[in-house]
Amino acid sequence: MRYLFPVLFIFFVNSLAAQQDSIPNRGKTDSIAQQRQSVRKPLAQKKPVDSLDITIEFYKIISHQRDTTFLDTTLTIQKEYKYNYLRKDDFELLPFPNVGQPYNRLGVNFDRTTLYPALGAKAKHFNYSEVADMRYFNVATPMTELMFKTTFEQGQLLDALLTFNTSERLNFSIAYKGFRSLGKYQFNQAQSGNFRTTANYQTRNQRYSIRAHIAAQDIENEENGGILNRVDQFESGDPEFTDRSRIDVNLTDVENRLLGKRYFFEHRYKLIDREKDSTSRTSLTIGHQFSYETKFYEFGQTSQNAFFGDAILDDLMDRARLKTAYNEVSAEFSNSTLGRLTGYASLYDYSYFFNSIVITDQGQIDNRLNGEEIVVGGDYSKKIGGFNVDGGLRYTVSGELTSSLVSAKAGYRIDDKNRFEFALHLSSRMPDFNFLLYQSDYQNYNWQNTATFEEQTVNSLRFSLESQVWGNLSATYTTMDNYSYFASQATQEQIDAGQENAFVRPFQENNSINHLKIKYSKELKLGSFALANTFMYQNVSQTNEVLNVPQFVTRNTLYFSKDIFKKAMYLQTGVTFKYFTSYNMDAYNPLLGEFYIQNNEEFGAFPLLDFFINAKVRQTRIFLKAEHFNSSFTGYNFYSAPNYPYRDFVIRFGLVWNFFS
Repeated sequence: MRYLFPVLFIFFVNSLAAQQDSIPNRGKTDSIAQQRQSVRKPLAQKKPVDSLDITIEFYKIISHQRDTTFLDTTLTIQKEYKYNYLRKDDFELLPFPNVGQPYNRLGVNFDRTTLYPALGAKAKHFNYSEVADMRYFNVATPMTELMFKTTFEQGQLLDALLTFNTSERLNFSIAYKGFRSLGKYQFNQAQSGNFRTTANYQTRNQRYSIRAHIAAQDIENEENGGILNRVDQFESGDPEFTDRSRIDVNLTDVENRLLGKRYFFEHRYKLIDREKDSTSRTSLTIGHQFSYETKFYEFGQTSQNAFFGDAILDDLMDRARLKTAYNEVSAEFSNSTLGRLTGYASLYDYSYFFNSIVITDQGQIDNRLNGEEIVVGGDYSKKIGGFNVDGGLRYTVSGELTSSLVSAKAGYRIDDKNRFEFALHLSSRMPDFNFLLYQSDYQNYNWQNTATFEEQTVNSLRFSLESQVWGNLSATYTTMDNYSYFASQATQEQIDAGQENAFVRPFQENNSINHLKIKYSKELKLGSFALANTFMYQNVSQTNEVLNVPQFVTRNTLYFSKDIFKKAMYLQTGVTFKYFTSYNMDAYNPLLGEFYIQNNEEFGAFPLLDFFINAKVRQTRIFLKAEHFNSSFTGYNFYSAPNYPYRDFVIRFGLVWNFFS
């Protein structure tokens, strides 16, 4: 949070300087320079020499994969779905009571984007920006984006971005996302700070390019372990406990924290760049990528609690650390006829460690896993006839964490309104580090599985159809071996005594697991009214119940959109209905920051109704929502995880505001 005040000062100064200017809507020909002239100068004066038609397309956003889009200031139903803490559509997720807490999963995707195991504490990583999440920019004039939203008691959420080009070829950006929320329940406070800064540069002849970023992220939570007496104090609907701060909770002195810092840069140089004509071009590019990241996950408690079992020490402080350094060299050959072929060689150095060696009745538990991984591979892409073909291979030459990662896809555009794609994914790697090695001041949370756990393999096949006429359909079939998961070994008597979390440990499933996911979305429009529908069906074939997901999830939004006040405002209002079938919902463990499997009881099968009123005025989108307004009259049986209720009815508001200068 120490970055908050200087960053906000920068954004505030830039915003004051930019309030007069606005990017025209798409399709209008008025330029920014022309708008400035009409505001600041008499019409009779001569136009500036550099008065260009600058539209919204001149504000480019470049992903890590080098896909380029432009800034979108429209107001659509998708913007409504993405206006949340994660700033992405959370259809397959179920949030906890407070902002910044974990999300339980309603849908799963097992395709891997990276070769290597992660630190662990997955439930803490929903708001953690990885390398693939970073965005770079190229803008015509300085641009600021402010995203604000209220939270739950004594706090706000702010995501601020400033990006500017010092020239056509050099861009910088600085961003900070911070929030604090006390929460409705006791000992439920959450806060985080995500600082990001990027730079990208290209020479005048476009032969050399470089991009870099720095990210510093800190995510902190108080953990109350869920409510203690959910039947009498929550499910009964007793008016005495509608003030959720009166409900008793399991833990009163627990905090966990995830902190990470990353330094990244990538540069490329074109050795050969020859163009015979507009249809024939050949190039040879060499590249280098470097990333260094330090990350730790920390669990702290002031005194021992039977909730986690017996403790070894009185001073309860667990800390898992991971340091990684990644170097990659590449060579890319591109030809208009042969396609694009890229070869890679990389070195990954890792050190996952604790501060001490633990000796138990079962033997010694080491304090460190470290080593190096050498990987080679290649990518290929080509348009063959009407098909766009892409493929990639990574193979480990030396190392113990991974074996391989293969991905391939072929897409075909039938016409302007219809496109389909097939994709294949094959990967094999060890589970996350906290499955392999963990140390804690609690006795039952000490293990080392490096000699017994095997690589988890994932094989998946996906088909997708994107149609403006029939809607969007995707079907994914996945087969997994050596699936890794956390589960509790507690007996029913221990579970009844509230000690289920004291016996949570990692396991691997020896039998294959098959998972089918079919997802369909379609929007129907009639005049100013629209009905947006998303459906998801899942089926799991398994010997043991180790992968639990709801069979059916639906989200349906009926809304009205129209320009009002002589088109000075665009209004959008409606109701969203979300529902998922009951299933053995995963439970949450605050010591590990992980979800674990439970098969004792089912949760779900409750409706979620939200009413929203959104508006767009110039480049500002305003959001007002009554979340879960049916909570008081459809029964208090709504949970995000066992003992963790979903959110009660609350009214929240905020905005997304773009400035241009």
